[in-house]
Amino acid sequence: MSRTQFETYETYETYEAYETQETYETYAPGDGRAARRRRERCAGRADGSLRRLLPRALVLAFLAGGTTAFVTKDKAVELTVDGTPRTLHTFADDVTELLAQEGVEVGAHDAIVPAPGTPLTSGEEVAVRYGRPLLLTLDGRRRQVWTTAETVAGALRQLGVRTEGAYLSTEGPRRIGREGLALDVRTERVVTVMADGRTHTIHTNAATVREAVEEAGVTLRGQDSTSVPATAFPRDGQTVTVLRITGFREVREDPVPFGVRRTEDSSLHRGTEVVQQAGRPGLRRTTYAVRTVNGVREKPRRLHTEVVREPLPQVVLVGTRTRPESVRGADHLDWEGLAACESGGRPDAVDPSGTYGGLYQFDTPTWHSLGGEGRPQDAPAAEQTYRAKKQYVRGGADSWPHCGARLEG
Repeated sequence: MSRTQFETYETYETYEAYETQETYETYAPGDGRAARRRRERCAGRADGSLRRLLPRALVLAFLAGGTTAFVTKDKAVELTVDGTPRTLHTFADDVTELLAQEGVEVGAHDAIVPAPGTPLTSGEEVAVRYGRPLLLTLDGRRRQVWTTAETVAGALRQLGVRTEGAYLSTEGPRRIGREGLALDVRTERVVTVMADGRTHTIHTNAATVREAVEEAGVTLRGQDSTSVPATAFPRDGQTVTVLRITGFREVREDPVPFGVRRTEDSSLHRGTEVVQQAGRPGLRRTTYAVRTVNGVREKPRRLHTEVVREPLPQVVLVGTRTRPESVRGADHLDWEGLAACESGGRPDAVDPSGTYGGLYQFDTPTWHSLGGEGRPQDAPAAEQTYRAKKQYVRGGADSWPHCGARLEG
């Protein structure tokens, strides 16, 4: 038996049994007694070798079956985690078990293909893409979103955000780390600006109405404003009107009426009132804010008011002394007729020159000489008649050259 033949046997005992049998058959021919004993002895040796070989053969057979099972459970799979692939062998039954064995932790926002729990087969490709938080401000509205894309451009495609003509606070190729990032996106919008009688329609990704107005070539000056707050986000299709505003202050002065203070005076006859101190109006100054919007004046807005001069009250003396009822020698005359002739019977009558006044047309010096106060036309009718009687006693009917004859009826 050659060396090559020997190597086909699992144990030396197998070889030994084979060699014994071969020797017996070769060197013990014939049917002699010695040969028969030799043949029995060799057969016994062969049986013993076979008995020793049998348990080991059974073990080898069991191990061979286990190897087949081992080979069946082992799977070659490709695991890609966040874009990094690797090929590995695993005994895992499904995707969940594979990720647990490889220490790959996944969360609610991560993407796993095939889905967790899917059975594994050899040659399977398993991909894990981690979710990344994105603080997205899209056209002025901020919200928290999640994406499994690795770049800003990929995230925007995944979210369905239109980027043509848009403003991005971060470049599209920038990678997004596991910690995420903040991103401001302003899409292109159509905005109409109306100013100074002209209309400007622009395509813009401005962040504020003020920026959009400036892009339209319109300059805001001084107190100018817009129909939409200048800091607001301009919406697609929006119309913004520019308000040209001029403002100034206006000061107005108005009189403050004076009051009247009445004081009793026993030196004056009852029914007589004399102005002791003439009243004087005060002065009030009010400041207003006035503005015009696109040339139209608005209602002024009061800013503050101050009294620059206090009013001076008027003081009136009121008589309390009992008036005599008659003047001897004059009570029987026709005083009503005289009054009708002189003033038309009106106690407050004043002649065109302003010199004479009252029922009987006294001038002021004569009135005062008769004890009257102030002006005759300001005194009660009864007092005027009383003073007229005193004048008659003093100067007779000639005191009224044109109408004195009426006294005699």
